[in-house]
Amino acid sequence: MALKTPSTFLSPLFLPKHYTLSIFNPVSLNIYRKPTPLSCKSTHSHSPSQLPLSDTKLLSSEPEGTGAASPTRGDRFLERQQADEAAKLLIKEIKKTKKKTKKVLKVNTATACCYGCGAPLQTSEVDAPGFVDMDTYELKKKHHQLRTILCGRCRLLSHGHMITAVGGNGGYSGGKQFISADELREKLFHLRYEKALIVKLVDIVDFNGSFLSRVRDLAGANPIILVVTKVDLLPKGTDFNCVGDWVVEAITKKKLNVLSVHLTSSKSLVGIAGVASEIQKEKKGRDVYILGSANVGKSAFISALLKMMAQRDPAAAAAQKYKPIQSAVPGTTLGPIQIDPFLGGGKLYDTPGVHLHHRQAAVVHSEDLPILAPQSRLRGQSFPVSSKNGMVGKFNSDGLNGFSIFWGGLVRIDVLKVLPETCLTFYGPKKLPIHAVPTHEADEFYKKELGVLLTPPTGKDRAGEWRGLETVQQLQINFEDAERPASDVAISGLGWITIEPRRESLGISESNFSETTKQLDIVVHVPKPVEIFVRPSIPVGKAGAEWYQYRELTEKEEEIRPKWYF
Repeated sequence: MALKTPSTFLSPLFLPKHYTLSIFNPVSLNIYRKPTPLSCKSTHSHSPSQLPLSDTKLLSSEPEGTGAASPTRGDRFLERQQADEAAKLLIKEIKKTKKKTKKVLKVNTATACCYGCGAPLQTSEVDAPGFVDMDTYELKKKHHQLRTILCGRCRLLSHGHMITAVGGNGGYSGGKQFISADELREKLFHLRYEKALIVKLVDIVDFNGSFLSRVRDLAGANPIILVVTKVDLLPKGTDFNCVGDWVVEAITKKKLNVLSVHLTSSKSLVGIAGVASEIQKEKKGRDVYILGSANVGKSAFISALLKMMAQRDPAAAAAQKYKPIQSAVPGTTLGPIQIDPFLGGGKLYDTPGVHLHHRQAAVVHSEDLPILAPQSRLRGQSFPVSSKNGMVGKFNSDGLNGFSIFWGGLVRIDVLKVLPETCLTFYGPKKLPIHAVPTHEADEFYKKELGVLLTPPTGKDRAGEWRGLETVQQLQINFEDAERPASDVAISGLGWITIEPRRESLGISESNFSETTKQLDIVVHVPKPVEIFVRPSIPVGKAGAEWYQYRELTEKEEEIRPKWYF
């Protein structure tokens, strides 16, 4: 900025206020004026201690923005703009540094886990889940391949060994190497605070026992896709339209907010493509969690899902190499297993099964667990047997009244009062034998044949440790139409029993039918923790499509009701 000339200071505008001019003549005018000091500020910075005292006083007394070399308004504007830009850049750098620090901490603190069961890898406890020998661990760690390790327990499970790892289940009270069911449940509590898509699995053979009615305690308000597994085990000739409607009716009564229902089979891949399409549609950038009770088939479902997705998604094809281990042992998965099957982002997690104390698997020895898992299509076993086979004669004219029916060593049903034509059909594992004896001989028969004819428990040694059928529940089942099944009695973790008030094929006289009350009285005995459910009969087999009735829906119900797919 140029210095002001002396003529500028002689301008009338710079005269003090108490001086007045009558005639302005710059040539002949003699003006007495107090000398005005001039100061020039150097561009070099000087501390106040380096300046003379008089200069310091002068600079401090002069207001900012006056003087010959003071910055203009444009200079100050540019300085402010530059300072703001510098501050913004600094804030961005700080944020980037924080993000990098968080990512590094997340990776460093993460524990390497077995890709088969999700248990943390360790080298100290040989019998505990996640054990790996030290040489293998160090070699994989050196090459950054810890995610490709399969622990010793998973190797044994993959070869058919039944090794439980959850205390209190499978006949074991638990120990140092066992993880408790409560600890597994705690690993799922974080789901209710995350934005995720929940895929909930239910076993159609054990629908009530595996349903997880309090799933909202784990999933929170996250959307749910309900997947019904093992539909290939239902009896031949089953109409899946009826089964799908029956499942939706059961969900409606439980008042759960479900997006859709899918009937699937992980073995035959039936319905898996529909689930994969629904997940891609509803995922919306969120992580996907597979949730369900223990041994419901989560790992098998994930393998089938990856196989189906691999046809279109190369990321899913790569993820197939390290799939979770499948086993009949409850508690195969001991920790969340992360899978990367989505090319567009988002993770898929196989979660530990929720252990339910009221299922038969909680009381049966681990070596007897394969007996409880049906391997082929169910085929109902009816009592009494049709007269065509000539076995109705075992029962008197009162039919099943006064008889007790044993379903292996796990269930006993005492028939107190039913119609002569009443028939009980058992749907469950084929390896469980069914025996009928008069009720007054039932106690002695159970003590004598437990572990021999009545299995599980298998063998006299396990039978000696068996606590017996401590839970006794009397059921009064009412019915309106004798031509349709009255209800199902579902045994948690085992299967169900369909009660038909009247079956014409039995060839028993129905002369007293009109005089009887429309009520059936039976008593069910099961082990103490196991629960009994009375529910509307599921329409299976060819006969199911004939007697099943669809409920008429209002317009509002049709809008709210979830759709089912097969």
